[in-house]
Amino acid sequence: MAMINNDWLEYVQGEFRKTYYKELYQFVRNEYSTHVIYPPADDIFNAFHFTPLSKVKVLILGQDPYHGEHQAHGLCFSVLPDQPEIPPSLQNIYKELQEDIGCYIPNNGYLKKWAEQGVLMLNTVLTVRAHQAGSHQGKGWEQFTDAIIEAVNAQDRPIVYLLWGKPAQSKIPMLTNPKHLILKAPHTSPLSAYRGFFGCRHFSQTNEFLKKNNIEPIDWQIENL
Repeated sequence: MAMINNDWLEYVQGEFRKTYYKELYQFVRNEYSTHVIYPPADDIFNAFHFTPLSKVKVLILGQDPYHGEHQAHGLCFSVLPDQPEIPPSLQNIYKELQEDIGCYIPNNGYLKKWAEQGVLMLNTVLTVRAHQAGSHQGKGWEQFTDAIIEAVNAQDRPIVYLLWGKPAQSKIPMLTNPKHLILKAPHTSPLSAYRGFFGCRHFSQTNEFLKKNNIEPIDWQIENL
């Protein structure tokens, strides 16, 4: 696992020393040596590499990484640029972006551009066995990512949380900072997007909130490759 070496380190190094994390680390190492695991080990912490804590403007919270080949690379909802198929959940995000702020629908699902602008794209579980959704839940990742959410909550500046679906919204009790904005909607998956994700206008609301607080808004347009 490529280690975290930016300003996140101050917040995570205490987690690295805890018993649960040492057990998680051994579990994950063993899984990579005995099974096909996604994302690639060097990509597990990409959300933190691409978005330092001091730069976080928005937190998007997902669950598991994608469990198909050549998809997951450490950012929730994003897939690698050479992946020819855009996952259905991300297709629905693009549809809402088009309806909300007029973005064209791109030919790829690589969302690194968002991360580099301050969108922390965090899954609550950071690894998964190939083709086995949920296979690394309950192993310790949730405790680690809760510590990440707590670190964001503690930041004394305006930050937006985009919480899509009940698992993401279960974190709302942790989000106590009055300077922050919580936006919630049903999940983006085809099973639930029609229950209120479509039409939620979270992207325009996010940018309006950032601009109101004199923060550079997010350029949500993902360009064609």
